[in-house]
Amino acid sequence: MNPYILAILLFGLGLGTTITFASSHWLLAWMGLEMNTLAIIPLMAQHHHPRAVEATTKYFLTQATAAAMLLFASVTNAWLSGQWDIQQMTHPLPITIITLALALKIGLAPVHAWLPEVLQGLDLTVGLILSTWQKLAPFALILQINPTNSTILIILGLTSTLIGGWGGLNQTQLRKILAYSSIAHLGWMILVLQFSPSLTLLTLLTYFVVTFSTFLVFKLNKATTINTLATSWTKAPLLTSLTPLILLSLGGLPPLTGFMPKWLILQELAKQDLALTATVAALSALLSLYFYLRLSYAMTLTMSPNNLSGTTPWRLSSTQLTLPLAISTTMAICLLPLTPAATALLAP
Repeated sequence: MNPYILAILLFGLGLGTTITFASSHWLLAWMGLEMNTLAIIPLMAQHHHPRAVEATTKYFLTQATAAAMLLFASVTNAWLSGQWDIQQMTHPLPITIITLALALKIGLAPVHAWLPEVLQGLDLTVGLILSTWQKLAPFALILQINPTNSTILIILGLTSTLIGGWGGLNQTQLRKILAYSSIAHLGWMILVLQFSPSLTLLTLLTYFVVTFSTFLVFKLNKATTINTLATSWTKAPLLTSLTPLILLSLGGLPPLTGFMPKWLILQELAKQDLALTATVAALSALLSLYFYLRLSYAMTLTMSPNNLSGTTPWRLSSTQLTLPLAISTTMAICLLPLTPAATALLAP
């Protein structure tokens, strides 16, 4: 892609998110989300591969549907209450419709079906943008409206954690596994949203760091299926021995960074007398943990088949920058001791 066009698209991506962040009026927020969608579409379709084009089309249709729902709900809200202000949402109907529209935008279950399919059709770099940056603007709006309908949030959250765990169990494609992992993590964030918005933000940031690290590892190994992970020993032995730690951090095992948000969320849910919800969420984390362990096993404990019919990939040195990978990997593994500092910052 032409670097000038790429720069314009990335600028549009940043600007769309910033507009949504800064807006207090529903029309402006909607405009920011639309700019975001339109800027990422050429990036998604840049390889002109049938799968990329199909993924782009699916993404465009779902995002357009969610944006139309959002616009409809904000107009309904203005009609019912005379308010266009995001933080002045009072009527339950528009709040519910907007919550569902934003859930569709970020891919929460039960409106998640587009996410694995879309992510599977993209290359890892654009997949990373879709899994991290594209979640920011809708999350900013969800945090601002602070939905009052607690039942719908808990249903969305629990469904997402369960489907995110179950869906990834029989997958062999890494991008689909990462999509289901994303759905499960978003479920955890939505569960605690109404009780502690700052904790949701902390979970989102932790998820970004660990996912960033995971995508960069797969990109360095040029891996798209579980089987190709088995050849990573020969390419980057040190990174291969660190990767299970990144994956287990994504699964939320102590003493790794990913344990911090899960621990704090379970603690918060227990404080709110939602012991059953906390138990279901904790058990659903075991489902996710299974496929992270499966990836770790494929990467570190299996040898790649060395028969002649299996094509061995060229062991060329990668041109990828290693500094972002080094920083994000260190953060993904070592940040748990900072939990007291994080909780002190989160305290109202």
